[in-house]
This record gives sequence, C-alpha cells and structure tokens, in this order.
Amino acid sequence: MLSVNELALDIFEELFEYAEEFHAVPHELDNGARIVDCGVSTTGGYLAGRRFTEICMGGLGEVDITMGRIRDIPIPFIEVSTDFPAIACLGAQKAGWTVNVNKYFAMGSGPARALSLKPKHTYEVIDYEDEFDYAVICLESDHLPNAGVMEKIADACNVDVANTCAVVAPTASIVGSVQVAGRCVETAVYKLNELGFDTKKITAGIGHAPIAPVKKDGTKAMGSTNDATIYHGSIMLTMNAPEIKDYLDKIPSNKSKGYGKPFYELFKEANFDFYQIDTSLFSPAEVVINELSEGVVYHVGAVNPDVTLKSFGFI
Repeated sequence: MLSVNELALDIFEELFEYAEEFHAVPHELDNGARIVDCGVSTTGGYLAGRRFTEICMGGLGEVDITMGRIRDIPIPFIEVSTDFPAIACLGAQKAGWTVNVNKYFAMGSGPARALSLKPKHTYEVIDYEDEFDYAVICLESDHLPNAGVMEKIADACNVDVANTCAVVAPTASIVGSVQVAGRCVETAVYKLNELGFDTKKITAGIGHAPIAPVKKDGTKAMGSTNDATIYHGSIMLTMNAPEIKDYLDKIPSNKSKGYGKPFYELFKEANFDFYQIDTSLFSPAEVVINELSEGVVYHVGAVNPDVTLKSFGFI
C-alpha cells in the first residue's frame, strides 16, 4: 500500500536541504526532530507554498500556480489534482489534528495523521492506514513547535522523535494563503464524506482556487483564505457512483444558510465563536461531477466574484 509519509518525506528532504532557495529556514532540535519554517520568521513564497501543499497531500497531489483574473483584477490561482482523492485529501490533507501541547497550539494536517489516526473514524471510512518509520506533519501556526511538542507528535505516531518532521506556516503568510487555497479539492471530498458518500468511489479530483492576498491579522487571513474556496473554488470529480445524483444539491457552499457574506463578517457576527458557524459553508463554490458508469456529467453551484473580491479587499 502507498505510504503517504514515505512520499512526503522525499519532498520534505528537498525543502529542508535547500531551504534558502524557498525563503524557508531549517531547524534541527536537540532531540533530532526537524522543522522547516515556511513563514513564521521568514517570508516563504509561492514555491514553498507548493511544496507545503504537496507534503500536506502526502505526495499524492500535483500542484501548480498560475495567474488568472477575477473580473478585471489579476489574481494568482492554485491548481491541484490527485488520482487518490480519498487518501490524499482525507487521509493526509484534512486538518484533522488539533496539536495543543502546554501553550503551543496549531492545526495539524498532512501524512502524520495517517500514523496517529487522527481522527480514527476517517481512516475506518476510507480503509487506509500508513506504516512508516518517519512522520511528516504540516502545522498551521504563527509559532514553531519546541522539542516537547515534537515529542508528543512522535509519540502519537509511534515513531522515534528524531524521525519526526514538520513544516510550519501561519495563515497570515504567502505559504498560508497558498496551502489553504490548495485544499479546494479536499473541501469537496470532505463535504461528500460528511454527507455519508463513499469517497473511495472518487477516482480523480482536480480543482483551482484563487490565492488570497496576505492579511496582517490572523483572523482576517483565516476568513479570506477560506473564502477563496467557498466563493471561488471550482472542482471536478470523476467517480463510479450513480448514486451521486442524490447528493448533488447539498455539495456547493451556496446551500449554506451563512452563504453570501465574507467569512470574517460571519465570524464577527458570531462573536468569533467558530462553533456558531454553519459548517456546511466549508464547501467549494462549484463542482462538476463526471459519473463514469452512466457516462454523465453534473454541474452544481457557481463562483461568486463579488464576495471573493470583497473578502480579498478589492471592493
């Protein structure tokens, strides 16, 4: 079986060894754990964002960055594709691990989750577990983890701490904007999983989303980076599942009761209580389904340029 940690380790090694070329900073802690700072105390950049996203997907995704336009405004876009959607998106990329050790907090994603089985139910549903002696984790945080944090991660993954690797970037950074937009396909796969659809039937996924301009404030950055997919993420999924027709109306973000306002405005109205937000909002703007057994295509949802540009600060 494919090992997402083994595949991601090769990408991490390149990032660690040639960190300067990525505007990144490598660190080796006293306990042997290795970290690459992709935006905490350094600028990072688009190339580091690509590598961060590739690692996050367990080496099972292709990532490209190009220039596009929203209305008449030039905006960079990320395009992500994978032929292993359930494993790459749910088994690795999903931000399913809250790393909370003493005063350190980060949202954890990436292939290390497939060793720690966080959350276990996800891996039961997609019928996947990884076996590898290295753990590679992606941390969304504005602080670097210390030796104690890396020790906890190693313990959860049942690997030696010296074989534990982390890439770290805050949301409010170039890499943060890139890697959150790079979750566009994952949001579609995740939504279907939440609806009870068997995501193992999805054979391929491709999508693109705009890369949000970097905001100084972390909360505002969280809003605009999520809006990139909520209001302008376009996804195509290929699958063998005629029953998908029963799920179509529930997939796109415009079916959420919170739809229509930038996420930061909704978050503020909810007194910054994340649990007051309708979780169905975390979906792509539009999705195309190519169902192979019947040879049909479906198209649901639509992009919303106005809300996207408002969230990004253009209007």
